[in-house]
Amino acid sequence: MKLEKHNFFKVDHTPVQPAEGKVLVSDPSLNDFYFSRSVILLTEHNEKGSVGFVLNKPVQASLSELLDGFPLFLSHVSVGGPVSPNSVHYIHTLGELVPGSKHLFEDLFWGGDFDELKRLIREGAVQSHQIKFFFGYSGWTGDQLISELSIDSWVVTTLDAVAIMQPGHDLWKMTVEGLGDDFRIWLNYPENPIMN
Repeated sequence: MKLEKHNFFKVDHTPVQPAEGKVLVSDPSLNDFYFSRSVILLTEHNEKGSVGFVLNKPVQASLSELLDGFPLFLSHVSVGGPVSPNSVHYIHTLGELVPGSKHLFEDLFWGGDFDELKRLIREGAVQSHQIKFFFGYSGWTGDQLISELSIDSWVVTTLDAVAIMQPGHDLWKMTVEGLGDDFRIWLNYPENPIMN
């Protein structure tokens, strides 16, 4: 008799479609440096592909320590993903103060004029809770993300801007808890299955 392979941590749910401003929550079995137990904010999603930033992989350094010429500033910095790891990106709640920013939802914005941002920081017009920086980003071409969603690598949900702007160490757990009781089984999945 042949036994069927069964994923005991698979949760049947009604899929939510990805869109900018939504977040991706990784399946607990996803074993990857960038994406293991990650929560990713989607800042772009269309037929050409998707762009997002891992919210909960913090770097224990400020941007002024990592980037030459950046003003002294206590900032939240995270690994945004595996694509272009030396590039710097940011989300913020500064709105029109940063020209060229893209509005995502609520008071959350993506990018904008980097030189103007540095000027605002030098002048003390920006507080650390208003901005989050990323090295690198997460990217998917064409239907690649849809394909990953079809094999349950991710669940799509929403978070408010306040949760997104938090430092984010426990963001995966908090977000999974917010998905509902059916997903609580994910919290029991061992972080390193080999150690069990």
